[in-house]
Amino acid sequence: MSLSIGIVGLPNVGKSTLFTALTKRAGLAANYPFATIEPNVGIVDVPDARLGELAAIVSPDRIVPATVEFVDIAGLVKGANAGEGLGNQFLANIRETDAICEVVRYFSDPDVVHVDGRVDPAADADTIMTELILADIATLDKQLPKLEKEARRDKELAPKLAVAQRLLAWLNDGGRAAAMDMTDDERAAARELFLLTMKPVIYVANVDEDKVGETPVPIDGQTPIPICAEVEAELAELGDEEAKDFLESLGLERSGLETLAQTAYRTLGLQSYFTAGPMEVKAWTVPVGAKAPQAAGVIHSDFERGFIKAEVASYEDYVELGGEAGCRAQGKLRMEGKDYVVQDGDVMHFRFNV
Repeated sequence: MSLSIGIVGLPNVGKSTLFTALTKRAGLAANYPFATIEPNVGIVDVPDARLGELAAIVSPDRIVPATVEFVDIAGLVKGANAGEGLGNQFLANIRETDAICEVVRYFSDPDVVHVDGRVDPAADADTIMTELILADIATLDKQLPKLEKEARRDKELAPKLAVAQRLLAWLNDGGRAAAMDMTDDERAAARELFLLTMKPVIYVANVDEDKVGETPVPIDGQTPIPICAEVEAELAELGDEEAKDFLESLGLERSGLETLAQTAYRTLGLQSYFTAGPMEVKAWTVPVGAKAPQAAGVIHSDFERGFIKAEVASYEDYVELGGEAGCRAQGKLRMEGKDYVVQDGDVMHFRFNV
């Protein structure tokens, strides 16, 4: 599954520094607006301690974690919805992502210029959300005349038209599309409108080093993930043991980026199942609620098309009983059919015929 999260924020809030630390690659970080013009893209591993436990049992040649794609997008300013700054490009880049990771400045550094001359996290977040809402209003204003015309010819489009009209009124009142009360069918229709404010949002508070262990002030009812981008950049340059010692010196168990990657995974409604053997232990990404054939299809389309059965053991049983042989001996290796709903951490092997 290709999953993409756009890192957004006002200029000079630490987006590119965060991205560089996330991906351990050189995204341009500079103290002036629009340093990032073309978006940088990086693939980030989703930390999962269960992979190590499985590997200890089967001794594979390699371990392959799940991944999330992060995109470092140009800084946004007021008026982006009307093309100010790099507004049109900014909005187009966000539209191609599955979720938004918004970096908000909490740190106080007089040498790093704030685009509005002050540090006010709530105001910054409001600026970006306002621009996204205004962009969605423009999108619906453009779509509705065509949708109204098509709905007169095709009555099946009536629900989509109705939810689009409701959303336009909601957005004009300052609401985010995803926050509007909708049925499952309405929400599915709303996704077909490709609105920016339908995307999940994760807030990251870029804090001073001495604040990384504190809980930031909430934004829009959500507690941001506290990350010091400069600390994460330093961690990215260290070996595993040095990084661990550095984190301990700060009183932290894990880096902010590990928390971010895991949060991003959950925010997108995803989970992992595992395959384990001498060649590799691998985490495969599926949506929560996916059934066995869909999970098989993530490995290869032939697996889904010719799906027969899945051999399944829970992660807990697999580790406790020492692997597949132990699970089989204790009756913990189950044969599941097409209607089986995959659970997070399942260790699976598929039988198929094409």
